Amino acid sequence: MNIGITETKQVDLILNNFEPSTIKGQQISEQNIIKIHFNDFLINAKRCQNKESIKLIKKAFKFANNALNGMKNSYGEFLIIHSIKVAKILTSQIGLGTKSVVAAFMHKVVEVTEFTIEDIQRIFGKKICHIVRGVLKIDDKSNYEKSLQADIFREVLLTLSEDIRVVFIKLADQLQKMRILRIFSSDIQFKIVGETQYVFAPLAHRLGLYNIKSELEDLSLKYKNPKVYIELYEKIKLSEKQNKKEIQEFIKPINKFLKIKNFDFEINGRLKSIYSIWNKMNKKKIPFEEVYDVYAIRIILKSNSQNTEKEDCWRIYSTITQLYQPKKDRLRDWISSPKSNGYEALHTTVMGKHGKWVEVQIRSQRMDEIAEIGFAAHWKYKGLGDKKTELDSWVKKIKNKLEQNESDTLEFLDDFKLNLFTSEIITFTPKGEIIKLPKKSTVLDFAFKIDKNLGKYCIGAKKNYNIVNLDSTLHSGDQVEILTSKKQKILPKWLRFVVTAKAKESIKTILGKEREKDIKKGEKIVNSAVNQIKNSSFKDSLNELLIFYKLNNKDDLFYKIAHDNISVESIKKILKKRSQNPFIRYWQIKFGQEEKPMATKINKPIENGTTYLDHDLKKKCKTANCCKPMPGDKIIGYVDHKNLVYIHKTTCPNAIKLMATHSQSMINVKWISYKMLSFLVHLRITGIDNVGVVSKITNLLFKNYNINIKSIRFDTNHETFVGEIDLYIHSVRDLDKLVLSLKKLENITEVKRIGKLDGLVKSAN
Repeated sequence: MNIGITETKQVDLILNNFEPSTIKGQQISEQNIIKIHFNDFLINAKRCQNKESIKLIKKAFKFANNALNGMKNSYGEFLIIHSIKVAKILTSQIGLGTKSVVAAFMHKVVEVTEFTIEDIQRIFGKKICHIVRGVLKIDDKSNYEKSLQADIFREVLLTLSEDIRVVFIKLADQLQKMRILRIFSSDIQFKIVGETQYVFAPLAHRLGLYNIKSELEDLSLKYKNPKVYIELYEKIKLSEKQNKKEIQEFIKPINKFLKIKNFDFEINGRLKSIYSIWNKMNKKKIPFEEVYDVYAIRIILKSNSQNTEKEDCWRIYSTITQLYQPKKDRLRDWISSPKSNGYEALHTTVMGKHGKWVEVQIRSQRMDEIAEIGFAAHWKYKGLGDKKTELDSWVKKIKNKLEQNESDTLEFLDDFKLNLFTSEIITFTPKGEIIKLPKKSTVLDFAFKIDKNLGKYCIGAKKNYNIVNLDSTLHSGDQVEILTSKKQKILPKWLRFVVTAKAKESIKTILGKEREKDIKKGEKIVNSAVNQIKNSSFKDSLNELLIFYKLNNKDDLFYKIAHDNISVESIKKILKKRSQNPFIRYWQIKFGQEEKPMATKINKPIENGTTYLDHDLKKKCKTANCCKPMPGDKIIGYVDHKNLVYIHKTTCPNAIKLMATHSQSMINVKWISYKMLSFLVHLRITGIDNVGVVSKITNLLFKNYNINIKSIRFDTNHETFVGEIDLYIHSVRDLDKLVLSLKKLENITEVKRIGKLDGLVKSAN
């Protein structure tokens, strides 16, 4: 059966992962399904349309298809189809060419068949072999049982300075996984969403891949919080027709004026991503209806020269602000100072005819390509100017940072991520040099950004000519002069307020060196004390001191002795006193040190990976303070180094981070019995202040639900009231029933669960 790409619904279904077994009553073979996907890929591979490219791609596809020979991955997808879809993302969304496509086909071949990397080099050449080797290096890392995801991510970042196409292939692979996430089990979904949110979306952002980043974020929200996603999707759909009408009306006068002034341009409107709308609602604590920039207008200038494009963008800006009133505090000039991911554009927000604020983005074709596909477009324009871009500098630093960093991998990843996904501010030195920093950076971050020693001896700064402390927060436009003193000493508390990875890394390194000195000094003090006491051994004395100071290891002990300036004489007194009371010594060594912790080792999960929470396990399980789950919430467990199980909501940011970095310590859990347990909930009730409304609420709580109330308060303001009630509830299901009943009461306008839940308590019922 010969099937080409047609417009039939069946073929569309195949391309969208819903594969029918027949087309027009005829059975479809596996090879025909594969062929449909490959033909669709070729049509969309815009950068691979010359004869040589098509010939090489067809050769790679045929080789891979024969080698993989109907193999499927663990979630049931043909390996060759997965490779085709990854290749399609690389060409149509990232803008890469033939070598990347061939590498996308080949890495699965080497990974699962008997073909070697040497075979790939012999058949397809050295460069493609190099890319495949880079992808395999990351994949191999993930096969070690004890390896953390953080180690894999570190390997991903290391490849940036070797061949960034390896990272692009990994990003495309992650996006394809997210697109078919529905077919995975819930625990695998949680893991993939975690690593997507924690590393891959920020990495896509840092590389300027706006479309990839937005889709990864939207899909993460879809699986992390499906109710919110569906609600926002439906609201956007509902307002779509009206938005399109308003966009056309808004664009019409701009179109007319720019044509009169002989600009060559494109103009269109676009909706914000669902995730970005949700993020804005969360940050500003506003409903969907108050998000004023749900859609934006984009003007793309077809400039003849890169030398005049900035001037032309400003001229377009001037025209728009003559037509519409601008919001003065919403001008964003990323033309004069591009973002660190290379993004250039002018953004302004103006008042439309319907009384709505509208964001307008102005950029050239070159800027637009960089905005959409980031670093891939950056390659294209690299030779057009001598000025080094921010991306050049960033990538150059990565390898040194990663290879020199000897700290714990997870700790490193946390610090590194600080600079992956943050808004930027632009500050200045006294000489007018630009220093770009993440938002909420402090004077100390500024100092370490310039020089390590400047940060080390920083005691404060002159910010806009006013003296401020070293923890003072900076804002865009601030001019900063660092004040130093050689007497300054780095303190651990500095780590609490610095936000840049460089500052954190430098402080930890210096503190680590100072700690090593103190440990050696403390060891000498203990040695000296032991040598002055007759018939005493260093090992026994060390145990005595560990017990006395309630410490777990000798390094902590030596550090405390040196840091607290504990003298040799003081150590001698402690050792002599304790040796005179053998009963106390025996009890503390035999029982104190070996006492079993409250959190004993949990039984291994049963075959389906589920550990049940019940009263028998309540000493082993603890609800996490960050999200305070209660029965009925979807939950997941994290087993710490003491085998204590911390229970998180699956939507908890900390749980998502743990799944991305400690997946081997995560277990599936579910609630079984909770009738004798209650959780403290805070409800806020608003409504119209009529006689008897408060009485109706309290009667409902006491008579209908027999609920134990901790506190209740009502405040009135003119004709409305706000009530706040703290009460004990058994489960989310009980809470939902209560909220629904309260909402049905006359004159009640809103009932909302506010803040985090308090801890688990015994029910008073």
